[in-house]
Amino acid sequence: MLLDDPRAGYDGDSRRSRFRWPSSRTRTALAVAAVPLLLLVLQIVASRNGFEGPLQSVWHDYFGTPKSMSMPWAGLALALVGLSWRRRFGTLAVAIALDAVIAGTRVALGGPFTFGNGAVITLTGLALVAWLGWEGREKRNALHAAALGALLILATKVGDVWLHVTVMAGPNVLDRYVALADRALGEPAWTVARILDSLGPVPPAILHWVYIELPVGAMVIAVWQLRHVAAASNRAGVWPSHYLVRTFLVLGLVGPVVYLLFPVVGPMFAFAPDGHGLQIGNFWPHHVPPFDHAPAAMRFDAFTPRNCMPSMHAAWSTSIFLHSRRDVDGSPAPRWLRWGGAFWVLATLTATLGFGYHYGSDLIAGAVLCLTVESVLRAPERGWDRARILIIAAGATLFAALLLSFRYLPLWMAQHPVPAGLILLLLVAAYARAFYNTWFAHPAPSNSDNKDSALAR
Repeated sequence: MLLDDPRAGYDGDSRRSRFRWPSSRTRTALAVAAVPLLLLVLQIVASRNGFEGPLQSVWHDYFGTPKSMSMPWAGLALALVGLSWRRRFGTLAVAIALDAVIAGTRVALGGPFTFGNGAVITLTGLALVAWLGWEGREKRNALHAAALGALLILATKVGDVWLHVTVMAGPNVLDRYVALADRALGEPAWTVARILDSLGPVPPAILHWVYIELPVGAMVIAVWQLRHVAAASNRAGVWPSHYLVRTFLVLGLVGPVVYLLFPVVGPMFAFAPDGHGLQIGNFWPHHVPPFDHAPAAMRFDAFTPRNCMPSMHAAWSTSIFLHSRRDVDGSPAPRWLRWGGAFWVLATLTATLGFGYHYGSDLIAGAVLCLTVESVLRAPERGWDRARILIIAAGATLFAALLLSFRYLPLWMAQHPVPAGLILLLLVAAYARAFYNTWFAHPAPSNSDNKDSALAR
């Protein structure tokens, strides 16, 4: 929950008797029950519509060919933060051995060369061993970390299915509106794409790797934030009150819902040959499309995901940047992490535009969504004070205003690009400044001042 003790600050049995928050054990049980239920529902939807569901994908991770090599290992790496160093090395050795044997057998039988099975099997075995054989703090830490690793893997399975759901939601897309609104930003997708084309093959290859391996970047930040969870000095097994995985998962729940309300496929599909004959024209990236005086929804194919508005890569990479600034106790993060976080967000944003996956408007909406969700989750020990409520309300209002503007005011924005672009950028910059003033302008209390606000060392 967002509050460590929602009843703190109130006295009297009558107050407590009217409402009681569920216990931590009850909340955990409900969350554990919700995950398989969600997977089962999505699997039924996938099976009825002829595409791979999350349970099928999980089965392949165990006994077939994993869809991703990096995600199983990212999940296992996150699970290792709950173990002592001796157990980390042992667990890692088992995972590597299993992966080598399974991958070698697959190749010998004529299958593809890939990894991941060993990591998933080891992660599952770790959870079972901790649950059945360990006690106390070691058991709690191991199960907590294993659950985070499993959630990171399962979240990608759910995301893959949701992309199909966005197609099932309807045939029309709103790219003509967003492309018109992007004129107020200088058509950044077209501009960045042409710049990348002039740089040769190496920079695009690096950007493409950064783009597809976003969860790995998040895993690095999360492992660093949770590095002291199983340390000998942390005798109570205290976890940070807030860390990157929480923001990542909540963004993954909230953001994709907007895909159904504002379906957009992106310039590489709507304005380029990848539109399979349904595109407006073959304009991207070398030619800006003609001015559209009467934007309208357009029908598109039955297989391209409508996953542009908002850009979740922009939202997630922004969260990586934010969590690379400081340690969980509020102290500055090391320089290598801060530079790494800055590189990751800049590379991701460049890739989303340069590869034609998103419009500039998508990125702005994604960044605002991230700051709003982060304001909901950050510093739960602070409670719901006036500053938190105001920054959340401002973010939600701005996010809604952006979507409404892209849908109902794109013609005005395109006809008046300078004032529209300035208004748009100034509003987002003002909100970013307000976010900074709320959460970063003043140093967080140290552990000696507030032991509940950060990880005990």
